[in-house]
Amino acid sequence: MDETRWWPMAGLLWGTALGFAGAFGGFTVFLIVLVLSVLGFLAGRAMTGGMDMSGVLGRRRAS
Repeated sequence: MDETRWWPMAGLLWGTALGFAGAFGGFTVFLIVLVLSVLGFLAGRAMTGGMDMSGVLGRRRAS
């Protein structure tokens, strides 16, 4: 099955979670959920090898 077909559903679910966090917890809870979601997404991408971190973690060039 094509993995790209699930991205709209994942976006809908995250949007719903953020909406509930904003509606019932306020803006601060909304920001906490948003930041933790982004960190979890980036950690998952890094763990599966879907993100190239060599530019961030690589050595600096000697000038």
